[in-house]
Amino acid sequence: MADAERGRLEDAAQGVPWREWGPYVAERAWGTVREDYGADPNATWFAFTYDDARSRTYRWSEDGLAAVCDDRQSICFGLALWNGKDDHLKERPFGLSNPEGNHGEDCKDYWWYVDSTPSHSWMRWRYHYGQDGFPYERLRGENRRRKAIGLDDPEFELADTGVFDAGRYWVVTVDYAKAAPEDLCVLIDVRNAGPEEATLDVLPTLWFRNLWSWGDGVARPTLRAEGDGLVVDHPLAGRWVLAAQPGGEALCCENESNNPRLWPGSAATTAFPKDGINDHVVHGAATVNPAGTGTKGAFRYRLTVAGGGSAQLRLRLARPQPSPPDLGASFEAVVESRREEADAFYASLAPAGASEGERAVMRQALAGLLWSKQYYNYHVARWLKGDVVPPPPGHDRERNTSWLHIRNADVMTMPDKWEFPWYAAWDLAFQCIALSHVDADFAKSQLLLLCREWFMHPNGQLPAFEYDFSAVNPPVHALAALRVFDIDGRASGAPDHDFLERLFHKLLLNFTWWVNQVDKDGNNVFEGGFLGLDNISPFNRSEAVPGGGILEQSDASAWMAMYCLNLLEIALELSRHDPVYEDAALKFFEHFAYIAAAMDDKGLWDEQDGFYYDVVRFGGTTIPVKARTMVGLVALCAVTVLDPDRFDALTSLRKSMDWFERRAPEVARAIEHIGKPGPSGTRLISVVDPDRLRRILGPVLDEAEFLSPYGLRSVSRHHADQPCEFGGHVLRYAPGESTTLDFGGNSNWRGPVWFPTNYLVVQALRRYHRHLGDGFTVACPTNGGPQMTLGEVADELSRRLVSIFLDDGTGRRPVYGDRPLFRGPDWRDQVLFHEYFHGDTGAGLGASHQTGWTGLVAELLLGR
Repeated sequence: MADAERGRLEDAAQGVPWREWGPYVAERAWGTVREDYGADPNATWFAFTYDDARSRTYRWSEDGLAAVCDDRQSICFGLALWNGKDDHLKERPFGLSNPEGNHGEDCKDYWWYVDSTPSHSWMRWRYHYGQDGFPYERLRGENRRRKAIGLDDPEFELADTGVFDAGRYWVVTVDYAKAAPEDLCVLIDVRNAGPEEATLDVLPTLWFRNLWSWGDGVARPTLRAEGDGLVVDHPLAGRWVLAAQPGGEALCCENESNNPRLWPGSAATTAFPKDGINDHVVHGAATVNPAGTGTKGAFRYRLTVAGGGSAQLRLRLARPQPSPPDLGASFEAVVESRREEADAFYASLAPAGASEGERAVMRQALAGLLWSKQYYNYHVARWLKGDVVPPPPGHDRERNTSWLHIRNADVMTMPDKWEFPWYAAWDLAFQCIALSHVDADFAKSQLLLLCREWFMHPNGQLPAFEYDFSAVNPPVHALAALRVFDIDGRASGAPDHDFLERLFHKLLLNFTWWVNQVDKDGNNVFEGGFLGLDNISPFNRSEAVPGGGILEQSDASAWMAMYCLNLLEIALELSRHDPVYEDAALKFFEHFAYIAAAMDDKGLWDEQDGFYYDVVRFGGTTIPVKARTMVGLVALCAVTVLDPDRFDALTSLRKSMDWFERRAPEVARAIEHIGKPGPSGTRLISVVDPDRLRRILGPVLDEAEFLSPYGLRSVSRHHADQPCEFGGHVLRYAPGESTTLDFGGNSNWRGPVWFPTNYLVVQALRRYHRHLGDGFTVACPTNGGPQMTLGEVADELSRRLVSIFLDDGTGRRPVYGDRPLFRGPDWRDQVLFHEYFHGDTGAGLGASHQTGWTGLVAELLLGR
């Protein structure tokens, strides 16, 4: 059965459309840059609100609960719910906008991506919905109150309102099982977790993304109710049938904005607008089309369920067949088969010796990554120009004006379909590493996609993220390419050199952009700005330095040294089949050597402290920014190891080293450790030599500094009592959310544990161990801990990171903090993968569904 899913992936590689339908719909499209046509970029959070969303048609995408669509997002299917108490249907998660939350924007619903196969032949989604009304205004009001008085209090969450305390909530589970690429069986299970009988309206909903209202000349599709089904005719997607279980009331309206509600005084374009089903169900309004036609349709099932009882609904979306889609025996057989095949697929994937808890975490992390795919649609030039109604003056100068070539319309992996319903360049790289364990073809296609001409800028820059494509993200795509290449090659037995070669040529353009744009003085020391480590410095590194100096960044320079080594490794791999690439490897070795030497020459290494710091130049004076943060640890990650036979064969590389020793001794000193073979004859190419490595690992493995019970903190705990001050700005360790208004009150790099940087350190330590062997040991923890090899230290860091999600034996998972609710039977086995984690307790923080780079937990489990 494990081979059944692998067979589907092999068929997909040959053009069978197993991936055509998937979870490519965001949970949130409101409040995103693409839907903001205003002139003030700071007003994005208010341009399209949660309360607008049920009534306003989207321009660029769609959103919904448990929603799926085709890979052009022509047809969407999702779920709406109503508990009989709320003033509107639950069609999408509720959340606070950035100015409303006391620690930034935040989602307040609880849902989980429980399971998915990579072909999406099987998917499971779960949601908990209160029976006594959703406390929208209380959540808004309390978080605004907390924001007004300061940032010491945590976010006020839905669990804090008591809405679940009496057990009066619904557990809604949606299963998707594909009988064929264009035949989806949908099973909806509704369980009453409360003690008394209760009623829930369940509305499976089918709708079309609005392609006809923007002057593009696309014909309007239609759907019509016929018996217990909806018949779809779409000019792009063709004809489909949604068969529904008998007993539902068919309700149809249009996916058109409710103009009078949104813009009082404006004329209605239809009597049955987008919120017509909502108004009919909640208020009894005559806002659904009595003719049973439209561009949005639902079946309303009013389910009364005894306390502790359950009810199920079945639907099937498929191409028309001679006979109606079956909801009986064949439906049951498909659902059961796909579930068993998914179990077998993941059982075959799990490493030997993994505990049941670790296997469950791995599977849910990968499910979250697979569910976080989204159809991403953004034509920047069209957005700047506006559509039928021109935008206000100034909009065409708002943002991304140098990215007019961006015309994205692709299925992409997202950091999160609620918090960030857009791609982010360095997030995507880490996601692809984890995804390659289950779907290497998709992972490779994503890395290549970001380098295509409708993404990459003509100057070679990769688009960072939608809010500002020109922001500088760390250059981690070459690293991701190497890891994906390795994982895929080991699994398939056929290393994909074509993929590596195609990406290498694109990354050459990106590398050149970095050298030309981010090393402004041409001195091999780089100034990339925040570089993903948003607020980790005492001052904003993307703005002018206090006092007018020039900032030279330890992390930017180390990222580029790492980039050189990653490209060197790719070139060496390609040179196995084409010796021409050995010249490219030599070029990157030389550039690496110059960067490593410049980092010493410009004072980024502090010999007294044994640590790397940013420095600020004021004329001829250099002042270090003595912040003990992840900025100083990136240098550890610029490391590669060459096997002795490979090194001996690279005569040009050895000649280059000899040349540096004779002609450029200042460079040779920075890389002299390369000439010393390890115990097994390997050669170490790294910024950090073994002596410095030992010194840096002192604070890294010190539990009073970086080492948390749950991984490495982004800022040393040393700064809790001894803050770093520079130019009137202060960096203080904050293990959780920000406690200051610096950087907009979202200084979340100032202490929490982040998976991407931890992952890089773990991988680097494994490489150092490969060279230094078992004879090189350090105390872990630093003060009084046992001596460990670097491989054992890497294992220990991985163990701490994974433990965030594991039951500690008392029914508690650190990710959920101390909330008793999450120890209950409905909650304790459902895992969320947050954006980052409290530096002392491991509690999840930031975006609660940001599987994104936190999905690396699956790589830690699978790659060990």
